[in-house]
Amino acid sequence: MTVPARITIVTLGVADLERAAGFYDRLGWRRSSASTADIVWFVTAGTVLGLSPFEELAADAKMPAGRRGGFGGITFAINVAAGDEVQPVLDAAEAAGGAIVKPATQMEWGGVSGYFADLDGYPWEVVWSPSFPMDERGLLEMP
Repeated sequence: MTVPARITIVTLGVADLERAAGFYDRLGWRRSSASTADIVWFVTAGTVLGLSPFEELAADAKMPAGRRGGFGGITFAINVAAGDEVQPVLDAAEAAGGAIVKPATQMEWGGVSGYFADLDGYPWEVVWSPSFPMDERGLLEMP
């Protein structure tokens, strides 16, 4: 048996569950009816985003709950269909309470990239890449 090459759920450990969920609500993301008082689920294109209290998620993973501040070794990306869409998406995230940590920047590899941080400091890249076109469902067409 091999490990399937797919990501079906990403769960973020957050400091305040309702505060964090409100941020994603303000982004316009749809909460799943499967959400509970202990975990909030958001439906995304092909993947599910979960939010869980940080300490509870660490305990579930049997890991120490020590990550706070600084870069945690992970980023998330939201691909858009055109380079001129990057900054407006960053602006929308900022209007929802996030912080722009890198404005839309023309990259040497030909795309446009910028980052915002959510309320718990998780970095989200908003990116347009000419190498990764998107299909009509908003999913990447990987070469």
